[in-house]
This record gives sequence, C-alpha cells and structure tokens, in this order.
Amino acid sequence: MKNILKYGLLLALIGGAIGVYLWNKPHENMDKAKADVQIAAGELFTAFAENETQANETYLDKVIAVTGKVREVSKSPEGLVKVTLDSGDEMFGVICQLDELSEHQRTEFQLGESVTLKGKCTGMLMDVVLVRCVEIK
Repeated sequence: MKNILKYGLLLALIGGAIGVYLWNKPHENMDKAKADVQIAAGELFTAFAENETQANETYLDKVIAVTGKVREVSKSPEGLVKVTLDSGDEMFGVICQLDELSEHQRTEFQLGESVTLKGKCTGMLMDVVLVRCVEIK
C-alpha cells in the first residue's frame, strides 16, 4: 500500500511538472516563422473545396503565406481583426485572423487591395481559416 502511494505521488508530480511546462511554453513567433507553403487565396480555397481530406493533409497546422485581394475587414468586440481574402467564390473566402501577440505595422486594409498574410491554417468551416496571421511585405 505504501509503494502504491509513493508511485501515485511520483506520477502526480511528473504530470504536474509537464502541465506547468506546457502551460508556460512560448508561442511561435509568426513574424520569424518560415512559411511552409506560399499560395494564392483562390488556389487554397479550391484545394479545400474540391478535396478537404487531401487539403487537410497538405495544409492543416502548417504556416501558410496566402496572397489575395481584401474582400472584407472586420473587428470583433475583443479587438481581433479578421481580413477576408477573395477566393473567387461569391459566398466564401479565406479568413485571416491577425495575431494578437504580434505588433502589426497596420490593421487597416483597403477593400480590393492585394496583400500577403502568413498564419497557421486551421482548416475549413465554410471559409478556409488562418489564425495568428501577420502581414508580409
């Protein structure tokens, strides 16, 4: 019984230490992150629309630099800026949520302006979504 208590306590301490390490692990700096893929917004959207399973294998959780024309810019009540790039589809596009942990040179974008944003691909809901985006000049 005493040995079980010792091993249980040891496992709890190891689990707690791992939890503290993962909780305090720094986020990847998107300004310095190398893009795994560079692609146009229309091509990225088409890849997901035609074969989502294959596109998930190719793009999911990868750092992607996507280029396209700004269709919409919105700001949430929490202050998160989302830039929707035109995908060639009337209803849906590529949503790039700007990284709240990075300093941005600008958060205002003109409709129709061509931009390149780099971020992590989280897949497709109705739009293709990239999070933690930063603008590439």
